[in-house]
Amino acid sequence: MKNLTREDIIEILKSDTQNDALFSYADKIRKQYVGDEIHLRGLIEFSNICKRECKYCGLRCKNKSIERYRMTLEDIILYAKKAVDAGYKTIVLQSGEDEYYSRDIMCKIIEGIKQLNVALTLSCGERSYDDYKAYKDAGADRYLIRIETTDKKLYEKMHPHADFENRIRCLKDLAKLGYEVGTGCLVGLPEQTIESLADDILFFREINADMIGIGPFIPHPQTPLKDAKSGSFNLALKVMALTRILLKNINIPATTAMETITPNGRIIALQSGANVIMPNVSPLEYRSKYEIYPNKTGQKDELIKFRQEIKQKLNSIGRTISSGYGFRSN
Repeated sequence: MKNLTREDIIEILKSDTQNDALFSYADKIRKQYVGDEIHLRGLIEFSNICKRECKYCGLRCKNKSIERYRMTLEDIILYAKKAVDAGYKTIVLQSGEDEYYSRDIMCKIIEGIKQLNVALTLSCGERSYDDYKAYKDAGADRYLIRIETTDKKLYEKMHPHADFENRIRCLKDLAKLGYEVGTGCLVGLPEQTIESLADDILFFREINADMIGIGPFIPHPQTPLKDAKSGSFNLALKVMALTRILLKNINIPATTAMETITPNGRIIALQSGANVIMPNVSPLEYRSKYEIYPNKTGQKDELIKFRQEIKQKLNSIGRTISSGYGFRSN
């Protein structure tokens, strides 16, 4: 499977005859380049308010049935501290595109969390170059902004009033500023083709992304795609495995969507190329309100208890929890 071409990738995605060999090879590459340690990254979903209208997302601004919330600066830092005290080495701050959090507020949050001696990932959407620079100067280490699909027509159909080129601009700005850059795609969007998924994988390699999140599309009942078919776990797993093979030393999460759509999906993903888990460490009262898709796993996980449970599961497949910050290996 070395030196895969676009045609090779398309053939592998279309056929299920090589699945076991694919997953086994991706796991071998993972072991060789990033080892057996799993990085746990504590996820704080600090606001479910969003100005966007993405057709697949339950947080879209036109969803009037959702109860909206914002966490205060103090509470965000408090819950980051709880996660750090529980042993987490990375905090991930994720929100809808909520303009309440100005550059100054975000920088104060970043500075407060960085005092906890932890790596910090941000995932709060499209911002200006100057905003990204300010966040980096304040101490942010990584930034996650998923492309979702590199098919421009499909992207624009799924993201009304959004600009595909601006999404690309954000990714380039982040790389230029020295962030570890995260992106990723949804697998199974309506009208998505196998060819475009192949292009997604090649795009990840082209921009040399440091983190790639891949998950199956799960329809939300309060979106225009409510009646669409769910994405395939198996196809998402194949996209993830091929991404590991092409970008050998990056960090790849076993996404929550995989666990939601398939029992033990995260463990299966960890045996097929993934090396990161992002447990939810948000306040319990907010977790069910951050509903990008329904029935999201992890809504009731307790901080310490989940860590103990996941440690046992990881040990059962020969993995351990990393004590490091989880930057991309050289």
